[in-house]
Amino acid sequence: MSTSTTSAPAPAETLPIRTVPDPVLRARTRPVGPDDASEVRALIPRMLATMYAAPGIGLAAPQVGSKLRLAVVDLHPDDQPSPLVLVNPEIVAKSEETATREEGCLSIPGQYADVTRPAQVTVRYQDAEGKRHEITGEGLLAACLQHEIDHLDGVLFVDHLSSLKRNMILRRLAKEQRERRQKRGDDDF
Repeated sequence: MSTSTTSAPAPAETLPIRTVPDPVLRARTRPVGPDDASEVRALIPRMLATMYAAPGIGLAAPQVGSKLRLAVVDLHPDDQPSPLVLVNPEIVAKSEETATREEGCLSIPGQYADVTRPAQVTVRYQDAEGKRHEITGEGLLAACLQHEIDHLDGVLFVDHLSSLKRNMILRRLAKEQRERRQKRGDDDF
């Protein structure tokens, strides 16, 4: 990436975040191929801008309506932006040890629950230039990587919960969405 000394790049436009029950959130993504390079280059800054504006620490392409296997993550270590772009990520190793963390999702706004996942994962991915990498994460990074890769497979964090907890969260979300529409006068009644 090149930088200009004369002016800073214009901030990227944000994209609308899809929310449950949008069917794109349940679809498996397709691998990014060479023919997708220009679309991916255009999508990455917009996904990062959307994630930061939300605010969030991870965003997968289906959450902005794309069917490409692409996600962005930024845990802001030391309170500094440190974006990680994951093209065609796959989990290649996971620990037997598990960890439980509270998770939320930009596509299920305002809803949170404890989710148990492997405590450590190793993910193989490509960067925006197509170079292959592996990253091993634990703690919040491990949970975030798994959460975003789940999105690429059509899986939401609520799918890791009991059916009772999942249904409670989804009913509460549907009620909040109905109330917001009624306040705006968007109802079809």
